[in-house]
Amino acid sequence: MKTAEFDYNLPSELIAQTPIEPRDASRLMVLNRRTSDILHRSFRDLPEFLEAGDLLVHNQSRVIPARLFARKPTGGKGEILLLRERDDGTWKALVGGKRIRVGLRLNLLDGPSGGPVGAGVEVLEAGERGMRILTFDQPALPLAERVGVTPLPPYIHTPLADADRYQTVYARAPGSAAAPTAGLHFTPKLLQQLQEMGVYSTFVTLHIGLDTFRPVREEYIEDHHMHTEYCSLEQEAAEQLNRTRLEAHRVAAVGTTSVRTLESAARESRTIQPFAGMTDLFISPGYDFRAVDVLITNFHLPCSTLLMLVSAFAGKELLDRAYAEAIRERYRFYSFGDAMLIL
Repeated sequence: MKTAEFDYNLPSELIAQTPIEPRDASRLMVLNRRTSDILHRSFRDLPEFLEAGDLLVHNQSRVIPARLFARKPTGGKGEILLLRERDDGTWKALVGGKRIRVGLRLNLLDGPSGGPVGAGVEVLEAGERGMRILTFDQPALPLAERVGVTPLPPYIHTPLADADRYQTVYARAPGSAAAPTAGLHFTPKLLQQLQEMGVYSTFVTLHIGLDTFRPVREEYIEDHHMHTEYCSLEQEAAEQLNRTRLEAHRVAAVGTTSVRTLESAARESRTIQPFAGMTDLFISPGYDFRAVDVLITNFHLPCSTLLMLVSAFAGKELLDRAYAEAIRERYRFYSFGDAMLIL
């Protein structure tokens, strides 16, 4: 398929700049794949569409303050976006600034306007489009928590008043450069309500990295290569998921990252196996889903792998109609936008 088939025009004023309050006050578009019906509801109406025995699968990854600021020995500034820690303790990162070459040492700063913090980073390898492999002289995650800034997507221009609003209420595994945004709509009260009606939750981890920031550029989607991201699914979660399917209940993935984790864990068989490691799974129309029955997701960028995944799940014709209707109905799009439930 051509990448251009996943393009659409979105009025800029529909790109949500701030999170809605409370979290579950966002709108919810409900798509029924069997009937092709589209309903317009509120996210707090979600319990009406789930049943006792259904299992929600949440990505518990936590966004780290991955945006770091640095100064070169010449006095020039650089900016670092941490993407993934490698097995040897080095970091894959996007680095902005002129002449950031292999061997260069950067002194880290306390935020965008602060002074040196007595820690540095060295460039070990240089890749394309700002990609670098870095080594830190102090543990990177504690350092980022101290001097880093939570990165927001480039289409959000309004400063975030509360950094916790770019975290899910259940985020607990640090490692993402962007939030698993479908989960931002859940509140503790809503989760409790679902549990009391017999809809349960389990948790997986996928640390969101590079592909969140880059659209598909190839003419044909089949030529796109997914960058790898770390994900894990524990034994207890696998048993709960397989039991849910065996008892003819539904697995409801909260977000595309949960989908990729579940489908990665089911690649070798029709049952879900415990999994921990890197995944490069690229889901596009024609994919045979093995682990997911229901999907909760946001509205995604044109020509993105996320939009292609959702098109594969919903069916492209139905999803195209839903997006056109969402624009007519003035839904809020992207990370802080409204949600979609696909049954």
